[in-house]
Amino acid sequence: MTILAISGSPSPDSRTQLVLSHVLSLLSQRGQTTDLLVLPTLSSEALLRADTTEPSIENALAKVAGARVIIVGTPIYKAAYTGLLKAFLDLLPQDGFDGKIALPLATGGSLAHLLALDYALRPVLQALGTEAVLPSVFALDREVTRRPEGGAVFEEPLRGRLAAAAQGVASFAERLFTAPYSAANVLHDVADARVAA
Repeated sequence: MTILAISGSPSPDSRTQLVLSHVLSLLSQRGQTTDLLVLPTLSSEALLRADTTEPSIENALAKVAGARVIIVGTPIYKAAYTGLLKAFLDLLPQDGFDGKIALPLATGGSLAHLLALDYALRPVLQALGTEAVLPSVFALDREVTRRPEGGAVFEEPLRGRLAAAAQGVASFAERLFTAPYSAANVLHDVADARVAA
């Protein structure tokens, strides 16, 4: 089972990517197979032309198709997720997240941006056929400090929220994809994830 994080920030060295990398590291420590898709590395021309045969786009779409869990990360610009992320999600088929678990994650300068996750990003993930959209994680820019040597320092309580999100993703995925399916198990995991958030 692969957990794929998608960084929708136009900057390849963004706080969003640092937060996603941290969550993936936590998941890797739990024995999960993880991967990071950084959208600015894709061909911008092919992305804007919706050329799904261009190699970088084709490879990115294959990564999405092969993942069971998708963590979608974006900075919030003008009360919405980025145009770069929108352009990529538009390339997916209508059921592109069918049978998958999704975790929305965003960074922003103010708590005023928090609702953009639930009012802008979550409906898109649901429209793509996501099996379950877990409780969102929002990180304030001031909670993420870049280190000169690389990486970042995460302030509390963000560090705790990210740890809880990683635990929720792993637990939910393990139950849904490795344990016998039951509605009771799924509802139990959704409730646990909401409490952790």
